[in-house]
Amino acid sequence: MKIYSFVRDVTLCFLLSIVLSPLGWSADFQKGLTAAQNGDFATALREWMALAEQGDVLAQYNLGLLYDMGKGVPQDYKVAAKWFTEAAKQGDADAQYNIGHMYAEGQGVIQDYKMAVMWFTRAAEQGYASAQSNLAYMYDKGWGVLQDLVYAHMWWNIAASNGIEIAIENINKVAERMTTEQIAEAQKLARECVAKNYKGC
Repeated sequence: MKIYSFVRDVTLCFLLSIVLSPLGWSADFQKGLTAAQNGDFATALREWMALAEQGDVLAQYNLGLLYDMGKGVPQDYKVAAKWFTEAAKQGDADAQYNIGHMYAEGQGVIQDYKMAVMWFTRAAEQGYASAQSNLAYMYDKGWGVLQDLVYAHMWWNIAASNGIEIAIENINKVAERMTTEQIAEAQKLARECVAKNYKGC
């Protein structure tokens, strides 16, 4: 039985970072953003590099995307992972999700399911639906955590309520392997988790 594989939405994240960025950008960040929007990724790279090295989280995240997608530079997953990690450490949910995916797949880093779970959890606690779905997958498979169908069901339930359509199919698949009591517990935990704004689930 095939259960939903990892979700990766790196190109969408690049667009979201453009739309959701705060208004307090520096002129250099804006110059890089305008260049990226016009397809001039080499200029974007140049503008964002200095900012990223100074700790600018948006520049770090966007540099990670450029290296991940090979835009303006040769594709380099190791460098992408470095910049995603820097942004993730500062709490950027998109970066946490992307570095979690890289650890899950062993892309640019040594495959490490425990690290993937850690980063997916941090993003999931911020309401990142794809991270919630991937965390469910980790619980379902027992990768990086003890296998726990209740938590898999719980996280897929939450991911489904946050717009991940395939999570509904996965809820049904995992439910086939659960007792009625386990399903009720998972649903209760999902309600409690949402009430706690995804923290400490």
